[in-house]
Amino acid sequence: MDATTYAEYVTILREELVCALGCTEPIAVAYAAALARAALGKLPRHIDISCSGNIIKNVKSVTVPNSGGMRGIEAAATLGVLGGDEARALEVLEAITDEHRAVTPEIVKQGYCSVELAEGVSNLYVRVVATRDEHTAVACIQDRHTNVVELTLDGADVSVGEVRAARTPDGAEEVDPRKNLTLSSIWEFAHTFDLSDLDSLITNQIETNKAISDEGLRGKWGANIGRTLLKSRSNDITCKARASAAAGSDARMSGCSMPVVICCGSGNQGITCSMPVLEYAHELWSSHEDLVRAVVLSDLTAVHVKYYIGELSAFCGAVSASCGAGAGICMLRGGTYDQFEATVVNTLVNVGGIICDGAKPSCAAKISAAVDAAILGCDMALAGDNFLPGDGLVGETPEESILAMGYVGRVGMQPTDVEILNIMIGKTDVNKA
Repeated sequence: MDATTYAEYVTILREELVCALGCTEPIAVAYAAALARAALGKLPRHIDISCSGNIIKNVKSVTVPNSGGMRGIEAAATLGVLGGDEARALEVLEAITDEHRAVTPEIVKQGYCSVELAEGVSNLYVRVVATRDEHTAVACIQDRHTNVVELTLDGADVSVGEVRAARTPDGAEEVDPRKNLTLSSIWEFAHTFDLSDLDSLITNQIETNKAISDEGLRGKWGANIGRTLLKSRSNDITCKARASAAAGSDARMSGCSMPVVICCGSGNQGITCSMPVLEYAHELWSSHEDLVRAVVLSDLTAVHVKYYIGELSAFCGAVSASCGAGAGICMLRGGTYDQFEATVVNTLVNVGGIICDGAKPSCAAKISAAVDAAILGCDMALAGDNFLPGDGLVGETPEESILAMGYVGRVGMQPTDVEILNIMIGKTDVNKA
Protein backbone atom coordinates (compact mmCIF):
# COMPACT_ATOMS: atom_id res chain seq x y z
CA MET A 1 0.00 0.00 0.00
CA ASP A 2 1.40 3.40 -0.97
CA ALA A 3 2.04 6.03 1.71
CA THR A 4 -0.78 8.33 0.57
CA THR A 5 -3.45 5.63 0.76
CA TYR A 6 -2.08 4.43 4.10
CA ALA A 7 -2.31 7.96 5.53
CA GLU A 8 -5.87 8.34 4.21
CA TYR A 9 -6.99 5.15 5.95
CA VAL A 10 -5.47 6.26 9.25
CA THR A 11 -7.20 9.63 8.86
CA ILE A 12 -10.55 7.99 8.10
CA LEU A 13 -10.34 5.97 11.30
CA ARG A 14 -9.36 9.00 13.37
CA GLU A 15 -12.30 10.94 11.94
CA GLU A 16 -14.77 8.10 12.44
CA LEU A 17 -13.80 6.85 15.88
CA VAL A 18 -14.67 9.79 18.11
CA CYS A 19 -16.48 9.87 21.44
CA ALA A 20 -20.15 10.81 21.62
CA LEU A 21 -22.49 11.09 24.57
CA GLY A 22 -25.74 9.34 23.68
CA CYS A 23 -27.53 9.15 20.34
CA THR A 24 -25.75 11.30 17.78
CA GLU A 25 -28.89 12.91 16.28
CA PRO A 26 -30.11 14.73 19.43
CA ILE A 27 -26.46 15.48 20.12
CA ALA A 28 -26.11 17.11 16.68
CA VAL A 29 -29.15 19.27 17.50
CA ALA A 30 -27.68 20.23 20.88
CA TYR A 31 -24.30 20.93 19.31
CA ALA A 32 -25.78 23.25 16.68
CA ALA A 33 -27.79 25.05 19.37
CA ALA A 34 -24.72 25.49 21.57
CA LEU A 35 -22.74 26.85 18.61
CA ALA A 36 -25.51 29.33 17.78
CA ARG A 37 -25.61 30.55 21.38
CA ALA A 38 -21.82 30.91 21.46
CA ALA A 39 -21.87 32.84 18.18
CA LEU A 40 -24.57 35.14 19.58
CA GLY A 41 -22.50 35.71 22.70
CA LYS A 42 -25.49 35.52 25.06
CA LEU A 43 -28.52 33.39 25.79
CA PRO A 44 -31.00 33.81 22.93
CA ARG A 45 -34.58 34.92 23.52
CA HIS A 46 -35.79 32.38 21.00
CA ILE A 47 -34.40 29.71 18.69
CA ASP A 48 -35.80 28.41 15.41
CA ILE A 49 -34.74 24.94 14.31
CA SER A 50 -34.98 23.41 10.84
CA CYS A 51 -34.24 19.69 10.54
CA SER A 52 -34.26 17.03 7.88
CA GLY A 53 -36.81 14.26 8.19
CA ASN A 54 -34.18 11.77 9.28
CA ILE A 55 -33.10 13.99 12.17
CA ILE A 56 -36.72 14.34 13.27
CA LYS A 57 -37.18 10.56 12.96
CA ASN A 58 -34.10 9.73 15.00
CA VAL A 59 -34.72 12.27 17.78
CA LYS A 60 -38.42 11.58 18.28
CA SER A 61 -38.25 8.41 20.37
CA VAL A 62 -34.76 8.35 21.86
CA THR A 63 -33.87 9.74 25.29
CA VAL A 64 -31.70 12.85 25.11
CA PRO A 65 -28.45 11.96 26.93
CA ASN A 66 -27.81 13.51 30.33
CA SER A 67 -31.32 15.00 30.27
CA GLY A 68 -32.95 13.04 33.08
CA GLY A 69 -35.24 11.23 30.67
CA MET A 70 -36.37 13.99 28.30
CA ARG A 71 -37.01 13.38 24.61
CA GLY A 72 -37.38 15.50 21.51
CA ILE A 73 -35.67 18.17 19.45
CA GLU A 74 -36.87 21.00 21.70
CA ALA A 75 -35.34 19.40 24.80
CA ALA A 76 -32.04 18.65 23.05
CA ALA A 77 -31.76 22.18 21.65
CA THR A 78 -32.74 23.90 24.90
CA LEU A 79 -30.21 21.90 26.89
CA GLY A 80 -27.59 22.75 24.26
CA VAL A 81 -28.35 26.44 24.63
CA LEU A 82 -28.54 26.51 28.42
CA GLY A 83 -25.55 24.40 29.35
CA GLY A 84 -24.00 22.83 26.30
CA ASP A 85 -20.22 23.01 25.94
CA GLU A 86 -19.70 23.49 22.20
CA ALA A 87 -15.97 22.78 22.58
CA ARG A 88 -16.83 19.14 23.37
CA ALA A 89 -18.63 18.59 20.05
CA LEU A 90 -20.47 15.23 20.28
CA GLU A 91 -20.06 15.29 24.06
CA VAL A 92 -21.68 18.75 24.18
CA LEU A 93 -24.19 17.77 26.89
CA GLU A 94 -21.54 16.41 29.28
CA ALA A 95 -21.66 19.71 31.21
CA ILE A 96 -25.43 19.70 31.82
CA THR A 97 -26.32 20.19 35.50
CA ASP A 98 -29.36 19.45 37.65
CA GLU A 99 -30.32 23.10 37.34
CA HIS A 100 -30.39 22.88 33.54
CA ARG A 101 -32.47 19.71 33.70
CA ALA A 102 -34.90 21.30 36.16
CA VAL A 103 -35.72 24.40 34.10
CA THR A 104 -35.71 22.88 30.60
CA PRO A 105 -39.24 21.33 30.63
CA GLU A 106 -40.88 24.65 31.57
CA ILE A 107 -38.84 26.60 29.02
CA VAL A 108 -39.80 24.12 26.31
CA LYS A 109 -43.45 24.32 27.39
CA GLN A 110 -43.36 28.12 26.99
CA GLY A 111 -42.47 27.75 23.30
CA TYR A 112 -38.81 28.70 23.51
CA CYS A 113 -38.05 26.63 20.40
CA SER A 114 -39.89 26.33 17.13
CA VAL A 115 -39.18 23.31 14.94
CA GLU A 116 -39.92 22.80 11.26
CA LEU A 117 -39.18 20.16 8.67
CA ALA A 118 -36.55 21.30 6.17
CA GLU A 119 -37.42 20.21 2.64
CA GLY A 120 -34.94 19.49 -0.15
CA VAL A 121 -31.91 19.18 2.13
CA SER A 122 -29.42 16.45 2.97
CA ASN A 123 -30.67 13.54 5.06
CA LEU A 124 -28.53 14.86 7.91
CA TYR A 125 -29.34 18.54 8.31
CA VAL A 126 -29.80 20.78 11.37
CA ARG A 127 -30.02 24.59 11.23
CA VAL A 128 -30.47 26.68 14.37
CA VAL A 129 -31.28 30.39 14.27
CA ALA A 130 -30.81 32.13 17.63
CA THR A 131 -32.08 35.69 18.17
CA ARG A 132 -31.82 38.36 20.86
CA ASP A 133 -31.70 42.17 20.93
CA GLU A 134 -31.98 42.47 17.14
CA HIS A 135 -29.00 40.17 16.66
CA THR A 136 -29.17 36.83 14.90
CA ALA A 137 -26.73 33.91 15.00
CA VAL A 138 -26.97 30.85 12.78
CA ALA A 139 -25.33 27.43 13.08
CA CYS A 140 -25.93 24.75 10.47
CA ILE A 141 -24.69 21.14 10.42
CA GLN A 142 -24.94 19.01 7.31
CA ASP A 143 -23.98 15.53 6.03
CA ARG A 144 -21.94 14.57 9.10
CA HIS A 145 -22.80 15.18 12.73
CA THR A 146 -20.02 17.71 13.34
CA ASN A 147 -19.72 19.16 9.84
CA VAL A 148 -20.53 22.85 10.39
CA VAL A 149 -21.38 24.44 7.03
CA GLU A 150 -22.74 27.75 8.35
CA LEU A 151 -21.75 29.77 11.42
CA THR A 152 -22.66 33.45 11.32
CA LEU A 153 -23.57 36.46 13.44
CA ASP A 154 -25.81 39.01 11.73
CA GLY A 155 -24.91 37.47 8.38
CA ALA A 156 -21.12 37.61 8.82
CA ASP A 157 -18.98 34.50 9.19
CA VAL A 158 -17.63 33.97 12.70
CA SER A 159 -15.63 31.31 14.49
CA VAL A 160 -16.38 29.74 17.84
CA GLY A 161 -13.18 28.53 19.43
CA GLU A 162 -11.61 26.39 16.74
CA VAL A 163 -14.90 25.84 14.91
CA ARG A 164 -15.47 27.66 11.65
CA ALA A 165 -17.86 26.88 8.81
CA ALA A 166 -16.33 24.38 6.38
CA ARG A 167 -16.77 25.77 2.91
CA THR A 168 -15.62 24.27 -0.38
CA PRO A 169 -14.09 26.90 -2.70
CA ASP A 170 -16.21 27.78 -5.73
CA GLY A 171 -15.62 25.33 -8.54
CA ALA A 172 -13.75 22.90 -6.29
CA GLU A 173 -15.00 19.37 -5.75
CA GLU A 174 -14.64 17.92 -2.28
CA VAL A 175 -13.29 14.37 -2.51
CA ASP A 176 -14.08 12.06 0.38
CA PRO A 177 -11.28 9.49 0.80
CA ARG A 178 -13.93 6.97 1.87
CA LYS A 179 -14.86 6.78 -1.80
CA ASN A 180 -11.53 5.06 -2.48
CA LEU A 181 -12.03 2.24 0.02
CA THR A 182 -12.21 -1.29 -1.41
CA LEU A 183 -12.45 -4.66 0.29
CA SER A 184 -9.04 -5.65 -1.05
CA SER A 185 -7.31 -2.51 0.19
CA ILE A 186 -9.07 -2.73 3.58
CA TRP A 187 -7.88 -6.33 3.97
CA GLU A 188 -4.32 -5.35 3.06
CA PHE A 189 -4.32 -2.37 5.43
CA ALA A 190 -5.72 -4.36 8.35
CA HIS A 191 -2.94 -6.92 8.01
CA THR A 192 -0.03 -4.52 7.46
CA PHE A 193 -0.60 -1.24 9.34
CA ASP A 194 1.91 -0.24 11.99
CA LEU A 195 0.29 -1.12 15.30
CA SER A 196 1.64 2.02 16.94
CA ASP A 197 -0.39 4.20 14.55
CA LEU A 198 -3.76 2.90 15.72
CA ASP A 199 -3.34 0.87 18.90
CA SER A 200 -4.46 3.60 21.32
CA LEU A 201 -7.38 4.65 19.09
CA ILE A 202 -8.79 1.12 18.72
CA THR A 203 -8.08 0.20 22.34
CA ASN A 204 -10.07 3.26 23.41
CA GLN A 205 -12.95 2.18 21.15
CA ILE A 206 -12.95 -1.29 22.68
CA GLU A 207 -12.65 -0.16 26.30
CA THR A 208 -15.16 2.69 26.04
CA ASN A 209 -17.78 0.59 24.29
CA LYS A 210 -17.26 -2.38 26.59
CA ALA A 211 -17.98 -0.12 29.57
CA ILE A 212 -21.43 0.85 28.29
CA SER A 213 -22.06 -2.73 27.14
CA ASP A 214 -21.32 -3.94 30.66
CA GLU A 215 -23.67 -1.29 32.05
CA GLY A 216 -26.39 -2.50 29.69
CA LEU A 217 -25.96 -6.02 31.05
CA ARG A 218 -25.90 -4.88 34.69
CA GLY A 219 -28.84 -2.50 34.76
CA LYS A 220 -32.36 -2.41 33.40
CA TRP A 221 -32.21 -0.35 30.22
CA GLY A 222 -34.73 -0.19 27.42
CA ALA A 223 -36.15 -3.59 26.53
CA ASN A 224 -33.14 -5.41 28.06
CA ILE A 225 -32.27 -7.25 24.84
CA GLY A 226 -28.70 -8.00 25.92
CA ARG A 227 -29.75 -9.38 29.31
CA THR A 228 -32.52 -11.44 27.73
CA LEU A 229 -30.09 -13.04 25.29
CA LEU A 230 -27.61 -13.99 28.00
CA LYS A 231 -30.33 -15.51 30.18
CA SER A 232 -31.17 -17.94 27.39
CA ARG A 233 -27.71 -19.10 26.26
CA SER A 234 -25.01 -17.58 28.44
CA ASN A 235 -22.27 -20.01 27.30
CA ASP A 236 -22.92 -19.70 23.55
CA ILE A 237 -20.33 -17.47 21.89
CA THR A 238 -22.75 -16.37 19.16
CA CYS A 239 -25.25 -15.36 21.82
CA LYS A 240 -22.59 -13.55 23.86
CA ALA A 241 -21.46 -11.64 20.75
CA ARG A 242 -25.02 -10.53 20.03
CA ALA A 243 -25.72 -9.68 23.66
CA SER A 244 -22.61 -7.54 24.13
CA ALA A 245 -23.54 -5.34 21.19
CA ALA A 246 -27.24 -5.21 22.02
CA ALA A 247 -26.59 -4.33 25.66
CA GLY A 248 -24.58 -1.26 24.72
CA SER A 249 -27.49 -0.11 22.59
CA ASP A 250 -29.98 -0.92 25.38
CA ALA A 251 -28.22 1.55 27.65
CA ARG A 252 -27.40 4.15 25.02
CA MET A 253 -30.89 4.40 23.53
CA SER A 254 -32.43 4.81 26.96
CA GLY A 255 -30.39 7.79 28.10
CA CYS A 256 -27.28 6.30 29.72
CA SER A 257 -24.80 9.14 30.15
CA MET A 258 -21.72 7.01 29.46
CA PRO A 259 -19.79 7.88 26.28
CA VAL A 260 -19.53 5.69 23.19
CA VAL A 261 -16.90 5.61 20.45
CA ILE A 262 -18.89 5.94 17.26
CA CYS A 263 -18.32 4.65 13.73
CA CYS A 264 -20.18 5.72 10.58
CA GLY A 265 -21.60 8.60 12.63
CA SER A 266 -23.39 6.25 15.03
CA GLY A 267 -22.72 4.96 18.52
CA ASN A 268 -24.79 1.85 17.86
CA GLN A 269 -22.63 1.13 14.85
CA GLY A 270 -19.42 1.81 16.78
CA ILE A 271 -20.57 -0.69 19.41
CA THR A 272 -21.61 -3.25 16.79
CA CYS A 273 -18.26 -3.00 15.01
CA SER A 274 -16.28 -3.66 18.18
CA MET A 275 -18.15 -5.70 20.82
CA PRO A 276 -18.86 -8.93 18.86
CA VAL A 277 -15.24 -8.97 17.69
CA LEU A 278 -14.06 -8.56 21.29
CA GLU A 279 -16.21 -11.49 22.44
CA TYR A 280 -14.74 -13.76 19.76
CA ALA A 281 -11.22 -12.60 20.62
CA HIS A 282 -11.83 -13.67 24.22
CA GLU A 283 -13.31 -17.00 23.10
CA LEU A 284 -10.39 -17.73 20.78
CA TRP A 285 -7.70 -16.41 23.13
CA SER A 286 -6.56 -14.03 20.43
CA SER A 287 -3.63 -11.71 21.06
CA HIS A 288 -4.14 -8.00 21.62
CA GLU A 289 -2.62 -7.25 18.23
CA ASP A 290 -4.93 -9.69 16.46
CA LEU A 291 -7.91 -8.06 18.20
CA VAL A 292 -6.85 -4.56 17.17
CA ARG A 293 -6.34 -5.63 13.57
CA ALA A 294 -9.72 -7.38 13.48
CA VAL A 295 -11.51 -4.30 14.83
CA VAL A 296 -9.75 -2.11 12.24
CA LEU A 297 -11.00 -4.50 9.55
CA SER A 298 -14.48 -4.30 11.06
CA ASP A 299 -14.55 -0.49 11.26
CA LEU A 300 -13.28 0.11 7.73
CA THR A 301 -15.55 -2.55 6.23
CA ALA A 302 -18.55 -0.89 7.89
CA VAL A 303 -17.46 2.53 6.61
CA HIS A 304 -17.07 1.12 3.10
CA VAL A 305 -20.52 -0.48 3.03
CA LYS A 306 -22.20 2.52 4.67
CA TYR A 307 -20.61 5.04 2.28
CA TYR A 308 -22.93 4.02 -0.58
CA ILE A 309 -26.03 4.15 1.62
CA GLY A 310 -25.46 7.54 3.20
CA GLU A 311 -25.19 8.81 6.76
CA LEU A 312 -28.95 8.59 7.49
CA SER A 313 -31.63 6.74 5.53
CA ALA A 314 -34.44 4.18 5.82
CA PHE A 315 -31.75 1.45 5.73
CA CYS A 316 -30.80 0.35 9.24
CA GLY A 317 -27.12 1.11 9.87
CA ALA A 318 -26.76 -1.98 12.06
CA VAL A 319 -26.56 -3.97 8.82
CA SER A 320 -23.41 -2.24 7.54
CA ALA A 321 -21.87 -2.39 11.02
CA SER A 322 -22.64 -6.11 11.29
CA CYS A 323 -20.90 -6.66 7.95
CA GLY A 324 -17.86 -5.20 9.66
CA ALA A 325 -18.30 -7.34 12.76
CA GLY A 326 -18.61 -10.48 10.63
CA ALA A 327 -15.44 -9.50 8.77
CA GLY A 328 -13.50 -9.02 12.01
CA ILE A 329 -14.75 -12.35 13.37
CA CYS A 330 -13.79 -14.06 10.11
CA MET A 331 -10.27 -12.67 10.44
CA LEU A 332 -9.93 -13.91 14.04
CA ARG A 333 -11.14 -17.35 12.97
CA GLY A 334 -8.37 -17.60 10.39
CA GLY A 335 -10.44 -16.77 7.32
CA THR A 336 -8.87 -16.05 3.96
CA TYR A 337 -9.45 -12.96 1.87
CA ASP A 338 -12.06 -14.79 -0.24
CA GLN A 339 -13.84 -15.86 2.93
CA PHE A 340 -13.78 -12.26 4.21
CA GLU A 341 -15.44 -11.09 0.99
CA ALA A 342 -18.01 -13.87 1.20
CA THR A 343 -18.82 -13.00 4.83
CA VAL A 344 -19.65 -9.43 3.84
CA VAL A 345 -21.84 -10.50 0.92
CA ASN A 346 -23.59 -13.28 2.87
CA THR A 347 -24.45 -10.81 5.63
CA LEU A 348 -25.52 -7.97 3.39
CA VAL A 349 -27.92 -9.95 1.23
CA ASN A 350 -29.45 -11.65 4.26
CA VAL A 351 -30.46 -8.67 6.42
CA GLY A 352 -30.04 -5.81 3.94
CA GLY A 353 -33.21 -3.75 3.97
CA ILE A 354 -34.03 -3.78 7.69
CA ILE A 355 -35.83 -0.47 8.04
CA CYS A 356 -34.72 2.38 10.26
CA ASP A 357 -37.74 3.76 12.09
CA GLY A 358 -35.73 6.09 14.27
CA ALA A 359 -33.45 5.75 17.27
CA LYS A 360 -35.15 3.95 20.17
CA PRO A 361 -34.85 0.81 22.35
CA SER A 362 -35.72 -1.63 19.54
CA CYS A 363 -32.43 -0.71 17.84
CA ALA A 364 -30.81 -3.22 20.21
CA ALA A 365 -32.96 -6.03 18.81
CA LYS A 366 -32.05 -5.07 15.24
CA ILE A 367 -28.38 -5.10 16.20
CA SER A 368 -28.82 -8.59 17.66
CA ALA A 369 -30.48 -9.83 14.46
CA ALA A 370 -27.83 -8.24 12.24
CA VAL A 371 -24.93 -9.66 14.25
CA ASP A 372 -26.57 -13.08 14.15
CA ALA A 373 -26.72 -12.79 10.36
CA ALA A 374 -23.05 -11.77 10.28
CA ILE A 375 -22.00 -14.80 12.28
CA LEU A 376 -24.08 -17.03 10.01
CA GLY A 377 -22.45 -15.30 7.02
CA CYS A 378 -19.01 -16.05 8.45
CA ASP A 379 -19.93 -19.69 9.19
CA MET A 380 -21.13 -20.06 5.60
CA ALA A 381 -17.96 -18.50 4.21
CA LEU A 382 -15.67 -20.74 6.27
CA ALA A 383 -17.65 -23.78 5.10
CA GLY A 384 -17.59 -22.66 1.45
CA ASP A 385 -21.39 -22.41 1.29
CA ASN A 386 -22.08 -18.93 -0.02
CA PHE A 387 -24.72 -16.97 -1.86
CA LEU A 388 -23.79 -16.81 -5.55
CA PRO A 389 -24.02 -14.14 -8.29
CA GLY A 390 -27.59 -13.87 -9.45
CA ASP A 391 -29.06 -14.72 -6.04
CA GLY A 392 -31.15 -11.59 -5.67
CA LEU A 393 -28.82 -8.61 -5.40
CA VAL A 394 -25.62 -10.67 -5.30
CA GLY A 395 -23.42 -9.21 -8.03
CA GLU A 396 -20.64 -10.71 -10.09
CA THR A 397 -18.16 -9.33 -7.54
CA PRO A 398 -18.49 -8.46 -3.85
CA GLU A 399 -18.05 -4.78 -4.70
CA GLU A 400 -21.01 -4.99 -7.09
CA SER A 401 -23.11 -6.46 -4.27
CA ILE A 402 -22.15 -3.55 -2.00
CA LEU A 403 -22.99 -1.03 -4.71
CA ALA A 404 -26.34 -2.68 -5.42
CA MET A 405 -27.39 -2.72 -1.78
CA GLY A 406 -26.14 0.84 -1.37
CA TYR A 407 -28.32 1.96 -4.26
CA VAL A 408 -31.34 0.26 -2.71
CA GLY A 409 -30.71 2.01 0.60
CA ARG A 410 -29.90 5.43 -0.85
CA VAL A 411 -32.39 5.61 -3.73
CA GLY A 412 -34.82 2.70 -3.61
CA MET A 413 -35.78 3.22 0.03
CA GLN A 414 -36.28 6.99 -0.19
CA PRO A 415 -40.09 6.65 -0.55
CA THR A 416 -40.06 4.24 2.38
CA ASP A 417 -38.21 6.83 4.45
CA VAL A 418 -40.89 9.43 3.70
CA GLU A 419 -43.72 7.08 4.66
CA ILE A 420 -42.00 6.02 7.88
CA LEU A 421 -41.66 9.68 8.88
CA ASN A 422 -45.27 10.46 7.94
CA ILE A 423 -46.51 7.63 10.17
CA MET A 424 -44.24 8.64 13.05
CA ILE A 425 -45.36 12.28 13.05
CA GLY A 426 -49.03 11.39 12.58
CA LYS A 427 -49.34 12.74 9.06
CA THR A 428 -50.47 9.31 7.81
CA ASP A 429 -53.26 7.55 9.69
CA VAL A 430 -52.56 3.85 9.13
CA ASN A 431 -56.13 3.04 10.22
CA LYS A 432 -57.42 4.90 7.16
CA ALA A 433 -54.60 4.15 4.73
